[in-house]
Amino acid sequence: MSRPPAIPAQDKVRVILSVLAGEVTVAEAARRAKVSETTVGNWKRLFVESGAAGLSAGSGKPSSREQVLADEVAADHRAW
Repeated sequence: MSRPPAIPAQDKVRVILSVLAGEVTVAEAARRAKVSETTVGNWKRLFVESGAAGLSAGSGKPSSREQVLADEVAADHRAW
């Protein structure tokens, strides 16, 4: 099964803003965008945490988990 096409960040923003404004539920937004409710929830979380830039593919900013792992790797390298 092939991966569905990437959804542009501006479309994700429109979806999330309609959810945040109470115009649609997460479930309805997911159906309209043809993605899972989990995906819409992740978009919402990213948007709330990072604004529209958080929804851009390859935004360049590591997630908090990625930053923790990078810090651990750096600490391990310093220990050598």
